[in-house]
Amino acid sequence: MRRLGELEAEIMDRFWRWNRPATVREVVDDIQRDRNVAYTTVTTVTTILFHKGHLTRTRDGRIWSYQAAATREAYAAALMEDGLEATDDRKGALVHFVENLDEEEIAALRTALRNVGRRDGA
Repeated sequence: MRRLGELEAEIMDRFWRWNRPATVREVVDDIQRDRNVAYTTVTTVTTILFHKGHLTRTRDGRIWSYQAAATREAYAAALMEDGLEATDDRKGALVHFVENLDEEEIAALRTALRNVGRRDGA
């Protein structure tokens, strides 16, 4: 999975934060609180995000409503998985990754590993 571009990330951030369907107009209006952006540009990028599978959409009359297809956390996990694919030494990469975690993140990782073990019947 390729990292999101700057405007793609701005658009996805809204959908992840809002956690609800929204129109391109809503996204444009929110982005324009910080900077100018063309409605047509946001429409194009939103359509691209839909075709890449990052967004789902439903038609409401003549207008599309979009919603995030997965959570921000699922997106981040997919990026981490892709990072692991970049090496022949996945275990080594994991060690380097864990070495950079703080205590709270390590505790969360331990909890996740225990929960996965229970789910798999281990």
